[in-house]
Amino acid sequence: MRHYVITGAGSGIGQAVADRLHRRGDALHLLARGPESAERVAHRYPGARTVVADLAEPATLAGAVAEAGLPEQIDGLLHVAGVLRLGRVAELDVAQWQASVMVNLVAPAELTRLLLPRLRHPGGHVVFVNSGAGLRTQPEWAAYSASKFGLRALADAVREEEAGTGLRVTTVYPGRTATPMQENVHWHEGRAYEPGRWIDPDTVATAVLTALDLPADAEISDVTVRVRPQRTDGS
Repeated sequence: MRHYVITGAGSGIGQAVADRLHRRGDALHLLARGPESAERVAHRYPGARTVVADLAEPATLAGAVAEAGLPEQIDGLLHVAGVLRLGRVAELDVAQWQASVMVNLVAPAELTRLLLPRLRHPGGHVVFVNSGAGLRTQPEWAAYSASKFGLRALADAVREEEAGTGLRVTTVYPGRTATPMQENVHWHEGRAYEPGRWIDPDTVATAVLTALDLPADAEISDVTVRVRPQRTDGS
């Protein structure tokens, strides 16, 4: 049985990943923002353990981890949670920048730091679910992209620094995926949301599990999951 710590298991890609790992019998340790969300994920994943921790307050993570009773050896730390703040640079205030950077970058950095001693073994793996916005940006995406560009740098640095420990590090860059976050993006853009046009969260979960299950003689460092172009005949 493998032990995985997962953020963002309450919806979207994180939920799809947790579903797959739970079905195959892996042990899940799920970070939840508060008691209510912890209760929801515990109900969905019988036998899973929950850790109440607010990623918007990275300084509190050390205490949450210390009280969580995590196993001495963890097989995977999966960073899936994220927040999206859209707006032009001329309009974004400090609170919006802070929310983006704290949840999307500082919290993953701190959680990785706290759990590295448990991950430094040949089966250890850290997966950062990033975004296509971590490779390129566009108007009104500055705060989100900046945090995701930083997440890319974090992953690359951890990979190099921990190369001699056996730890593997993977970054997954999904394109637009049919999640609640994507629905909010469409609302911001003033467009109708059609989930069937976008990547299914389970497809991204497949990419994550492929990296986790790769034989030990190799590592998937980066993988981009793009929306498949629709055929001109509409099928």
